[in-house]
Amino acid sequence: MILKKRYFLIYILALTLFLVLQSCEKKAQKNYQKKQNTAEIELLLKQAHIYYENGKFDSSYYFYNKAKSSAELKKDTSRIIHSLAWMAQIQRNQGDYTGSETTSIEAFQFIENSNKYPNGETNIYIGLGNNYLNTFDYDNAIYYFKKAINYKTDKIDKAGIINNIGVTYIEKSNYQKALQILLPLLKKKEVINDEETYARINDNLGDAYDKSKSLKAFYYLNLGLKIREKIKDDWGLLSSYYHLSQYYKKSNPKLATDYALLTYEKATKINSVDDRLRSLELLIQNSTGHKLKRHSLLYLHINDSIYKVRLNTKNQFAKIKYDSKKEKDENLKLKAQKVIQEEQQRNRNFYLYFGVVIIILISILISNFLIAKNKKEKIKTSYTTEIRIAKKLHDELANDVYHTMAFAETQDLSTSQNKEILLNNLDTIYSRTRNISKENSTIESGPLFLSGLKGMISGFNNNEVNILTNGIDTVNWKALEDNKKITVYRILQELLVNMKKHSQCSLVVISFKKNEGKLQIDYSDNGVGATFENLTSKNGLQNVENRIQSIKGTISFDTKSNKGFKVSFMFPI
Repeated sequence: MILKKRYFLIYILALTLFLVLQSCEKKAQKNYQKKQNTAEIELLLKQAHIYYENGKFDSSYYFYNKAKSSAELKKDTSRIIHSLAWMAQIQRNQGDYTGSETTSIEAFQFIENSNKYPNGETNIYIGLGNNYLNTFDYDNAIYYFKKAINYKTDKIDKAGIINNIGVTYIEKSNYQKALQILLPLLKKKEVINDEETYARINDNLGDAYDKSKSLKAFYYLNLGLKIREKIKDDWGLLSSYYHLSQYYKKSNPKLATDYALLTYEKATKINSVDDRLRSLELLIQNSTGHKLKRHSLLYLHINDSIYKVRLNTKNQFAKIKYDSKKEKDENLKLKAQKVIQEEQQRNRNFYLYFGVVIIILISILISNFLIAKNKKEKIKTSYTTEIRIAKKLHDELANDVYHTMAFAETQDLSTSQNKEILLNNLDTIYSRTRNISKENSTIESGPLFLSGLKGMISGFNNNEVNILTNGIDTVNWKALEDNKKITVYRILQELLVNMKKHSQCSLVVISFKKNEGKLQIDYSDNGVGATFENLTSKNGLQNVENRIQSIKGTISFDTKSNKGFKVSFMFPI
């Protein structure tokens, strides 16, 4: 009996020693892997930042995305948030505000699960604030700027965020509120000692005073300009020139034009396309005759070029994310297989070391192992089934996209036959996705309605068709009932789809104007037109007529064939 107890104690000690050694080995491996993975992520982040500094934003976005994927595998929350903040910044710089917003919101799940990374959270909130500021959603911009202040400890950074809130109130035309926010900043020691920040706040104060018709405007605008000239702040000078051009617009048109030209030259020097467009708008307002025509043509050329570049960039960012997700799924699959193999090897070693110690213990272990294995196999089978179903849905659409991309990369798209094939392929992809989402699709009818409407209209712009809108910003969309907004959206969508399929036009003009308590919308294109018989046979245009009648409106069609296509409809506001 004593001998049996000794053997049992020896067995327990041996088992304990084995488990301790295994735990130490596993811990050492984890520490080594952690150090190795952290170094790899830091290298990716460094490479991404170098590309960003050199203006190679597509490459920078690619490496930030790779760093994020590596950090996700390691569950490194701080570097995930850091990477997402920079990815959103790159998309915002390229004008992809929707994509930037989506990327920023992706970080929320990591922010909510941890409060250890306030700097990363602050950068996400500042980015969202700038997104909404650039897309005219001022209330959301202020909301996220204020959230950013709660987490920022650096006094200069806080002053910068408060300055952004002041700028947002200027854009909201609430100039008194902007002044209440900006004026106290000039008394802060850290602001006075930082010339760049001090100049920026003075310039924004001057803009607020100018727009509120105060004589104090010139003092602050001029002070901001002098400081920026002193420190050679090109970006700051760009803002000063622009605000001074606005300041002199009525009192001294020549000086306003001179400052607008300085704005254009500075924007060209630092390669700020959006500011070049803003300066051209000022020049167009202050020009006549030949100069007006020259500035207008230059504005249209730059605007068209930037639209094409940003559209291509947006598609490129989407492809980077898609390729990264595909690679990540493959890596996870390989990692799962490796984990299973390692676990099986540990189990074999365990049975080898202790299989001969006690028959009863072996039976218990085998029994427990079989139960665990059976449960694991059931879970694995369920997981495999879910993956198989998801993969089938995914691949049916992904294959079409892949083949279409491959066709576009390898074929000459200048030929009409290849162009027709590409269009057919895209139409097939569109039809598949449209059929899935059509029944449940919704239209934003709240504050974002106007941006959504503009986005839908601009989506039909391409190299062959140019769509111009007139008066869309003069309509008080907030006062319009939701069902009427949705009707306008759907009617214009139907007309543009009809244009794309049948019109063969190169120019579309859509005008909005108020007409005796009614909103009148005129659509015209320079396409092949339509006869009355063809017009009534098109289901899409029949839908247009039904929609306008549902809100007690009227509609008229121009049925002169080969002279373009015109539609005019109006309804009570």
